[in-house]
Amino acid sequence: MQVFIETTSGLERRLTVGVPSEKVESEINTRLQKAAKTVRLDGFRPGKVPMRVLRQRFGAGVRQEVVGEVMSQSFYEAITQENLRPAGQPSIEPKTMEEGKDLEFVATFEVFPEIELQDMAGFAVEKPAAEVTDSDVDDMIAVFRKQQGGWEDVSRAAKEGDQVNIDYAGTRDGEPFDGGSAEASDLELGSNRMIPGFESGIEGLSAGDEKVLSLSFPDDYHSEDLKGAAVEFKVKVNAVQEHKLAELDEELFKQYGVEDGGEEQFRKEIGDNMRRELDNALKATVKKQVMDAVLESHSGQEIPKALIASEVDTMRQQMFQQFGGAGATPDLDLQSLLPAEMFEEQATRRVKLGLVLHELIQRDEIKADAEKVRAHIEEMAATYQDPEEVINWYYSNQEQLSSVEAMVLEEEVVDKLLETASVSEQECSYKDAMAKAQEANAQNQGL
Repeated sequence: MQVFIETTSGLERRLTVGVPSEKVESEINTRLQKAAKTVRLDGFRPGKVPMRVLRQRFGAGVRQEVVGEVMSQSFYEAITQENLRPAGQPSIEPKTMEEGKDLEFVATFEVFPEIELQDMAGFAVEKPAAEVTDSDVDDMIAVFRKQQGGWEDVSRAAKEGDQVNIDYAGTRDGEPFDGGSAEASDLELGSNRMIPGFESGIEGLSAGDEKVLSLSFPDDYHSEDLKGAAVEFKVKVNAVQEHKLAELDEELFKQYGVEDGGEEQFRKEIGDNMRRELDNALKATVKKQVMDAVLESHSGQEIPKALIASEVDTMRQQMFQQFGGAGATPDLDLQSLLPAEMFEEQATRRVKLGLVLHELIQRDEIKADAEKVRAHIEEMAATYQDPEEVINWYYSNQEQLSSVEAMVLEEEVVDKLLETASVSEQECSYKDAMAKAQEANAQNQGL
């Protein structure tokens, strides 16, 4: 087998491979002879079909099949021989495949780059320093009480934050327009569901009041017909309701999994959960800074386009599934629905980080510590009613266990890089720490 390699551009390689015709012809003959034992043709007894007839009837199909298999096999033999590591699937095209001539084909593909790890000593990391206070727990409990609360009728005038039940009819130049009317519609004042001036125009009205609102649709409104249009809405208020928080009682505690211990235990469990979330949030924020530093220090590193394209496909499928795409029609064009441009920046980030971190892991022989894996699983299991059952499930499910090991491995890499970083602390509130982590998690996901 003859092999010739060309570097066409950057990481792209063109491999020209020549395979002796004897190898191809020998395999074709072997398959035809095997077929001769079982093939049935009119006018011939089973197993007695002449080879020339078999070649006439089946030779072209068998040749095509054999050539495809030989090219695939020879390609992998060639890259092994030349110590090449393809990134993605090759494009293989035959140059000569006629009977009696040596088979020659060209394979075009990208190779994995040689990763040159850069010295990152001294890179800056700002670590948020936050804790969960009693006030933070109070705020969280207020959120829970609001979630489990309800609306109650009041006899006073409506104000921002209230819910009103209204009938309204919109007209433009005295004529009704599509979507401008409704009856017995609930509207929370201050939600900004309606066009500017509508909700504030209802404030101060009581049940039974009527009012005509003279308003204009925004210039950037989604309907071309109504952009900037002057309209009137005749509004009647049927009811005014204010939101009542749920009582801080046993019923509320049970809604959030606290069966015994009353308010004291309820506050304790909320505080414990918030501290776990805060710990994860602080790690996510630091991790983002470390990964940003890795990218910046390796900004000149070339990466294969094939790997980016593959990551784009993965992210596209993940988003499709996330938004309920499992039951969609099979002929749906995902590339048009979710174009590559939506994912390319994040996909490039993931691929580059993946390549650099893999090289770092190999160089420093970093492994996922078994005790840390166990601690992670126990922490996740602690939020369930039967933690031991959850722990056993993780250790009996290799896919789920591997995902935790990968997470721990990422933490080990971050810790390794932080050893040479310049770390400073910045005091901040629980809410600010959680807000920073939300942004960080969007980029950290899937690294």
